[in-house]
Amino acid sequence: MIQFFHVHKNYLDGVPALTDVTLTIEKGEFVFITGPSGAGKSTLLNIIFGSEEPTDGHILIEGRNYLKIPPRELPALRRRIGFIFQDFKLINTKTVFENVALSLKVMGVGPSEARKRVLKALSYVRLQHRANFKPLSLSGGEQQRVAVARALVKEPAILLADEPTGNLDPDMAIEMMELFKEVNSRGTTVIVATHDKGMIEKLSKRTVTLASGRLLIPH
Repeated sequence: MIQFFHVHKNYLDGVPALTDVTLTIEKGEFVFITGPSGAGKSTLLNIIFGSEEPTDGHILIEGRNYLKIPPRELPALRRRIGFIFQDFKLINTKTVFENVALSLKVMGVGPSEARKRVLKALSYVRLQHRANFKPLSLSGGEQQRVAVARALVKEPAILLADEPTGNLDPDMAIEMMELFKEVNSRGTTVIVATHDKGMIEKLSKRTVTLASGRLLIPH
């Protein structure tokens, strides 16, 4: 379960990114976060991931107050969260396989198990044939799918996705969302930030709308 209580986030220039956000996402839910550019969608995901702290308010994730967790324990908690970043954040000097395997190495997963999980994740996104390629030799859509595989390989309790279909053609975007539905059906909480109203309508999942950092519809 993820709970936001009156969360505010202001950046150094004083511009509010989130204003008084109170929100509950139940364990195992599939939720869309939508709204125009600058609405606060990415900030909300970053706060859940723990890469940004709110200016004010409280956050509980799986029953723990995120703001009171000792810094040494944060990496272990983040390993339970898969994050598909809007700008991919791939390491261009490493192969696709190495990019996807990196988080498993950090987690201490052995080479044999890691190889099995990486190939499984790449097969999910239909990129096993690109395992030995470098990211810059791939198309934007392929890089997006590598980022998805890297998040899924951790078998996370929570999956965050920031505009995950932005570089995909319509057919691949539908496949990607079907993959998220499959992951969600296995118990993973899935939170997707997207502008894609057609995709939201097609999947008919709970939708939370932000505008200028505020929730338009209370949830």
